[in-house]
Amino acid sequence: MPSDDPRAAPHEDESARDKGAVRRELTRVKSFAQELSLEDLRHGAWFAKLLRFSLDKYVHEVNADYFSAKYPDLPADAVVQARIQMAARYASIEGGLSAGAYTGAVVATIGTGGGASPLTLPAGGTSFAADLIFMSQLQLRLAYDVSVLYRVPLDLRDPEDLWKLIRVAFDIKGGEAARGAIGKGVPMLVRPIVKKLYGGSTLAAAKSLPVVGKYLLQRNVIKFTIPAVGVPLSMAVNYWSTKVVGGQATKIFRGEARIAEAARRMTERTVHHEELLWVLWLIIKSDGLVHENERLLLKHVTGIVVDLNSELAALAGLRSTIDLDQKMVWSMLASATGDLEALYDAGVVAAAIDGKINVNELANLRKLAEYCSVPYEEDAIRDAARGRP
Repeated sequence: MPSDDPRAAPHEDESARDKGAVRRELTRVKSFAQELSLEDLRHGAWFAKLLRFSLDKYVHEVNADYFSAKYPDLPADAVVQARIQMAARYASIEGGLSAGAYTGAVVATIGTGGGASPLTLPAGGTSFAADLIFMSQLQLRLAYDVSVLYRVPLDLRDPEDLWKLIRVAFDIKGGEAARGAIGKGVPMLVRPIVKKLYGGSTLAAAKSLPVVGKYLLQRNVIKFTIPAVGVPLSMAVNYWSTKVVGGQATKIFRGEARIAEAARRMTERTVHHEELLWVLWLIIKSDGLVHENERLLLKHVTGIVVDLNSELAALAGLRSTIDLDQKMVWSMLASATGDLEALYDAGVVAAAIDGKINVNELANLRKLAEYCSVPYEEDAIRDAARGRP
């Protein structure tokens, strides 16, 4: 995100400060864009360079301490909304500054130009690249901000975490990057024009781009080949798309934060950590699948248990298990002493966490209730599934 330095002169109003921050960042982004070639843009190398340009320094400076100092005593939800609103304002301002800088003809030139020469297109070529980079950077940093605020750590050296950030930042769902366009939630005013333009000659050259680069280039090409709408709609599309990304990031990272909280609660409520791990795995495997939320729950619980007792036999057992031995789990529970209610409650959370209840999960929960000497209440289980953790 562009710098939002609170040391700005007190007489400047918010609008002037925002516009100044965006202009400064656009100047920095244009310097980066001028180093790109048409080959970089057309074949996707620009995106790898963008990740380094946008995130290498940012992720070291923006952390939990940064937000605690900037927004003292505010809960995470409030700060997340503040960051989304600020990012959307910046996106709108940038749309107004960039929209008049080039025409659809320039966009088409970017699609058909060749060679590895520097990006020296008629007047607006660098502005097109700068707009693409600015918006991509804004959304990457916004998604990262939300992950930090909800205490969901992302190690961007880990390909899995980096891909997670990219998917959230650009609201990419399964297969969507291959289909391109702006998405089903595009404003009604733009939708018919998008349908008309998508697949047209302007986008033909984008077919060879890597998946993410292709997706982002298509989205920008569409935005700037919409005829006869100009600055106001460009501002609106930028504002809207940034709000969508903020909402997606909030949903995903807040959801994971709730799962992490559920993991902490269930490990704190019982001393039977070995039994807890096997109960969770038993319920999760009841339907033969491991859903994303179930995997996250097990990951967080396992991480906590490792910190408490890294020598726990269940940890090695889970790592080496292919086919779960249910008889072993029931025998372990039959031998357990003390209050086992927390194990049953943990099983209910594991069953409900993906939002659906399978008949095999219900059967195992009914049996688990017997071993834990607690009442089995199917309605309460289904209510838990509707409410998530």
